[in-house]
Amino acid sequence: MSTEHQEFAASVRGLLTKHAGPAAVRAAAQTDLGYDPALWRLLCEQIGVAALAVPEEYGGFGASLVESLLVVGELGRTLAGVPMLGSAVLGAQAVLLSGDTQACARLLPEVAVGSRTLAVCWAGESGWDRPGVAESGGTLTGTAHYVLDGIGAHTLIVVNPDGFFEVDPTAAGVTRTAAPTMDPTRKLTTIAFESVAARRLGTADAAPALARLREIAWAAVAAEQVGAAERCLEMTVEYSKSRVQFGRAIGSFQALKHRMADMYVLLESAKSASAAAALAVAEQSPTVAEDVWAARVHCSEAFTAIVAETVQLHGGIAITWEHDAHLYFKRAHGTAQLFGTPRRPLPQTA
Repeated sequence: MSTEHQEFAASVRGLLTKHAGPAAVRAAAQTDLGYDPALWRLLCEQIGVAALAVPEEYGGFGASLVESLLVVGELGRTLAGVPMLGSAVLGAQAVLLSGDTQACARLLPEVAVGSRTLAVCWAGESGWDRPGVAESGGTLTGTAHYVLDGIGAHTLIVVNPDGFFEVDPTAAGVTRTAAPTMDPTRKLTTIAFESVAARRLGTADAAPALARLREIAWAAVAAEQVGAAERCLEMTVEYSKSRVQFGRAIGSFQALKHRMADMYVLLESAKSASAAAALAVAEQSPTVAEDVWAARVHCSEAFTAIVAETVQLHGGIAITWEHDAHLYFKRAHGTAQLFGTPRRPLPQTA
């Protein structure tokens, strides 16, 4: 990262350290929203996180996705469930990708200041490869599963290969239901549509836009996984220095040093993969498909391996409700499936 990026990330981390400690995150996870609206306001007002990747003509800062994903990574460290990923990144990018300038001018200024949240309705019951909602005659029918920030969203953006659609969540025929999740720090929603009138966003072919939205989603998840994995390693090192067994700190045992060294190597390689993916999606580079594919696979595997070692090296305390290790363990397994996984080889290019 550049010096400016490091300073920016440090400012986000400082605010989260002060206002999104483990107790605050656990308390927010018990609410219907799943996050603290006051924390979201602080992030938007003091740092402007929701405005980062919104163009200046729509009330944003006109920065890039790189800066937005830095914020996602810092949120991954704390597991704070604010609607950065679901609304400020994916929701805002879906509106921009639709190419509908009127919708952008109407929706994005409020998204940029944090007063409006968006929820992207995408996956079917079996996952993100098959959309859950179909359009026919100007109305939407079907069920969107695994929707981030869906319960409290002010606007729903339904995406499928036929187009992008804007829906008022209070409209007749829309039913929102909180979905049971393994990860208590991330709320997911099931949203049913029964012949719901929708506003089509843009008229261009939606398939390329949907493919790019998936690339952005995978790059964002990789950034979050790296942030969470980094915190897991820090927790493990801190514990190994303070936990005494056989008259000495367990971190002094060579076998444990080797395991933590392996965790560090995994983390650093995942950081590189995530950074490459973030830069590729921001610049829409020719290698974006390969970079995002690699980050999606490697960061998922690295986070899963690191958090497993975190649990092991903390001993029995790590599986108790009072310790945070199990929350990171659940987040690792949840993010490994979020927005689908690369199940096919990359397409061959000439």
